[in-house]
Amino acid sequence: MTFSIVGQCAHSGMLGIAITTSSICVASRCSWARAGVGAVATQNFTDPRLGVRGLGLLAEGLKATEVMARLIEESEFPEYRQLAVIDRHGQTSYHSGNKALGIHGAASGDHCLAAGNLLSSKEVPRAMVSAFMALSPAEHLAERLLRALEGGLAAGGEIYPLRSAGLLVVDTQPWPLVDLRVDWHESPVTALGELWRRYEPEMKTFLLWALDPDQAPPFPLPGNDKRNER
Repeated sequence: MTFSIVGQCAHSGMLGIAITTSSICVASRCSWARAGVGAVATQNFTDPRLGVRGLGLLAEGLKATEVMARLIEESEFPEYRQLAVIDRHGQTSYHSGNKALGIHGAASGDHCLAAGNLLSSKEVPRAMVSAFMALSPAEHLAERLLRALEGGLAAGGEIYPLRSAGLLVVDTQPWPLVDLRVDWHESPVTALGELWRRYEPEMKTFLLWALDPDQAPPFPLPGNDKRNER
């Protein structure tokens, strides 16, 4: 009941995931990424432990295919799991157990992999990869991941109405550069796009507040020109 894409920016090394489903709060359970390490999407009878474990294995230096083999080997119920992994080199790997729901499948491209279950057709993952790769690599990774999600929706998406979506991107810091979630909405992919449009202009400022407040734009306070102490 989910379709997602994991991807990497070949220029910056950013890693991320865009995901949507018919259930509530999908990003809190299914999206995992760590700067300079990789990203893991765990879905279809989701086991969040596989996301945590996958990042740990990637941090040890294992390749995406090696991580996937370990996750399947160590999983108690691999037949129920659908997993997508991308490592720091942009290499990907995919698993879908024989108890994955409905029409399910995956497609890979340059520095990306899309996967889904309960899909309207097997063309959905390929449409997502095509949308991701149609944008220039110079575009922000978040934009490319979001465009892929929109491409999957346009290709038919999931057979049930979507209700939640998420966009997660990590860069060089131990916290996400982008972590946007729509946890319950009648049009979550559209709402996620609107949220990104609002967030993108503020993104650099929020980063500067953390790393170098002196270089951040002034925060206007009523009656004076002082910066807000944050």
